[in-house]
Amino acid sequence: MTATDWTARETARALRRPTAGDDKYSRGVVGMRTGSARYPGAAVLGVEAAWRAGTGMVRYLGPQRAQDLVMQRRPETVTADGRVQAWVIGSGMDAASRSADETAALREVLSGELPVVVDAGALDLVPGAGAPVIVTPHARELDRLREALDLDPVAADADDDGRAAAARETAIAIDGVVLLKGAATLVATPDGVVRRVTSGTPWLATAGTGDVLGGALGAVLAGAVAAGRTTLDDLADAAAAAAWLHGTAGSTAAARHGAAGGPITALEVAEGLSAAVAAALAV
Repeated sequence: MTATDWTARETARALRRPTAGDDKYSRGVVGMRTGSARYPGAAVLGVEAAWRAGTGMVRYLGPQRAQDLVMQRRPETVTADGRVQAWVIGSGMDAASRSADETAALREVLSGELPVVVDAGALDLVPGAGAPVIVTPHARELDRLREALDLDPVAADADDDGRAAAARETAIAIDGVVLLKGAATLVATPDGVVRRVTSGTPWLATAGTGDVLGGALGAVLAGAVAAGRTTLDDLADAAAAAAWLHGTAGSTAAARHGAAGGPITALEVAEGLSAAVAAALAV
């Protein structure tokens, strides 16, 4: 299966550019149930990314330690439950150690009508979910999800065509969108359309960058929903746009060290999202 390359131009069309008539609610509100007592930094990185990617508001609902760190870093974040247009769940969580109360809260999100970005420690809850979902696995997480769906693992030496076929097969099984992370990030829908994003750099293979991608995707998705774009193709466009922004922010940060690039941190990637949004909208 072949994939279509995704560029800055497509990213600009997927973003919700603010207007003079907008307020924080009309621009999109993203709700985040991320982080844990063990991995509170994931919450900080995802929330930072959501703000930098252009959301109107972030509602963060998570454990107290993570909430305290989020508020220290981003005091504009709202920590009370309320209206949102999209959710991000699972970043910085461990399914094996998740509490019963947290599992129940995640299941409630996944049983609703709003689209949900499902990362890392919530992927085990995707089978049977009623909400529209965008899952964001790396290769090993995809295999675990496929096992839960009674699908065969992806060959370790699969090329991009093989990865795209596996992503589409998984999208069909969950009736949702699959964003498969990798050197080339692939975004698949059940209808067979696969978007390929290659704006990144190998320097993005570092801890926390997946949490940044989740937050950026939540922001772009909430903006799309606020604008009335809610089909699976719209969700896939949001996913590809977020991947392009994430890759561009990472590549720009790495390039500051020279032509060959250099080490970057996840927080640097999150901080670079604002410039990546501006670059896309300038095309």
